[in-house]
Amino acid sequence: MTHAHITTWLVAIILFFVANSLFKSGKEKPFKIVHMVLRLFYVLIIVTGIIIASDIYKFSGEYIGKIILGILTIGMMEMVLGKLKKGQPTKVFWIIFIVVLILTILLGLRLPMGFWLFR
Repeated sequence: MTHAHITTWLVAIILFFVANSLFKSGKEKPFKIVHMVLRLFYVLIIVTGIIIASDIYKFSGEYIGKIILGILTIGMMEMVLGKLKKGQPTKVFWIIFIVVLILTILLGLRLPMGFWLFR
């Protein structure tokens, strides 16, 4: 299930940047389509994350932190696209998104079910 989770958030990040570039290039209809597909991937990320978290016997504070950071990452992705669509400034949300994304990935790799030997 870890592979499915990683695949869904990688595809979501790619779709996020595609949606961002579509909107900036003035392609409103393709932007809406990609944005809706991205929202579907948000749900898939959350579902696979819940399945992974439910399989863990020692549910520590790091896992709770990872869940919170993951939800914040999804929230910032949606905030950037929403503010962009409304024509409002997005600089602060981009900064928060990048910081939270990096923290989420590093914490996910550090946890026992992660792939990295950063323990």
